[in-house]
Parts: sequence; structure tokens; C-alpha cells
Amino acid sequence: MNDKHVPMSWDHPEVYRYEETIALKIPGYAHLYEMTDRLIAAHLNTAPWNGTDRAAELLIVGAGGGQELVTLGSRHQDWALTGIDPSARMLEIAKARVERAALSPRVSFVSGTVGQLPRGHEFDAATCLLVLHFVRGLSQKKDLLCQIARRLKPGAPFCLASINGEPGTAAFGMQMQAWRSHMLDNGISAQEWERFAASIGRESDPVASSSVLELLDEAGFIQPIRYFGSYFVEAWYAVKK
Repeated sequence: MNDKHVPMSWDHPEVYRYEETIALKIPGYAHLYEMTDRLIAAHLNTAPWNGTDRAAELLIVGAGGGQELVTLGSRHQDWALTGIDPSARMLEIAKARVERAALSPRVSFVSGTVGQLPRGHEFDAATCLLVLHFVRGLSQKKDLLCQIARRLKPGAPFCLASINGEPGTAAFGMQMQAWRSHMLDNGISAQEWERFAASIGRESDPVASSSVLELLDEAGFIQPIRYFGSYFVEAWYAVKK
């Protein structure tokens, strides 16, 4: 997938480099996951069943790659995680990382989309990190967020991170140049950068931060708080109404 003209596929063999390259591309990548973990933990620590033998159940949307599963699972022995992803290859990466971290007994994997999950079961929390910008169109983005909301208990925390922005504006172009400098300085090849830059708007669909907030509201999430920012990558913490 180094050729900028080759469409991206999450089932392409090169996705096995994802774990190696993603942290080089996004400044503060590890901090995003650590902060997500701490926010969810702070919320769940106030749950009425906290301190009982009941395990918190978390839904990890776009779990391929395994970063959320390893970060959250290794820090909380009383959390049970369900990771869902439509890419079989990305799930293979996640499964391997989970096995290396000895977390397999507390992690379940689902190959598919959130809409394919059984209705009726509600989770205590959910994450959807670095996924939303790959969903094309506002209606489809809203549908994904609604599907997640339907599978959460009222009052459950939700963490969302995505590439947001308005392609074509001067501000967007300036940030792209700064991000290019960061990636090249961290070992990302110029060819891989060009492929990434060409994918914006073609294989990904970033929207303005204001649109993300509107989508969260329409999907039934309240009290959104922006807790992370790194160039175009933003993360929001919200609560299921």
C-alpha cells in the first residue's frame, strides 16, 4: 500500500505494519489510549456496582490492532472486553497482541459491524478510536454512533476519537504540512505520506469538530468533553443519555 494511487484496504497484508507505524504517525498516540483508560475508569469507579464481583463489560469498536484491548485490559482485571472489527486481518493483529499480554480469558472478538451485534445486551462503556473518519457520509456516521448508543446502558461513558477537519481550507493545508514534517522526522517515508495525504477525502471522510458534536447529540450522547488533540486527531468523552 505504499503507492499513493493504490486504494487502502484493511485486509491488505501490509496492515500487519499498523502496530509499528501508527504510533510514529500520531503525536501522543499512547497518551490517547492512556487518557481514554483513565476517563473510563474514573467513570466506572463511581458506578453503584463498583466493588462487587460484577465485571464491567466494555465494547471496543474498531478493535483491530488491539491497542485499546491491551491498554484497558492490562490495567483492569475486573473488566471484560468485547472487540469488534470487520477486518479479519486487523483482528488477527489484535488477537496476537491480546495473547502475548495474557488477556485472552477476558477478551471476546467479533468479526463484523456493531449493527450485527445481538440487540438487548447493554455494555457498561464503549470506545470508538480512530474509526469514524473511515465512515463515509454524515448519515452513515450517525448510524454507527446510534448503533453504539443502543448497546450502552444509560449513563455509560463513551470515548470517540477521529480525524476531524475541513479539507480545502487554508488551516487544513497548514496542519497537513506540519503533520507531514512530523511523520517524515519519525521515519515515515515520503511515499507513505503521499499515499496518506491522497487518501483524505477519498478513502476517509473527515468532518468538522462541530459536526462531530452534532452527531453525538443526535445519537443520544450528552456532556461531551474534548480530552485529546493532535493535529487533526481529536478525542471526545461523552455519556449515554
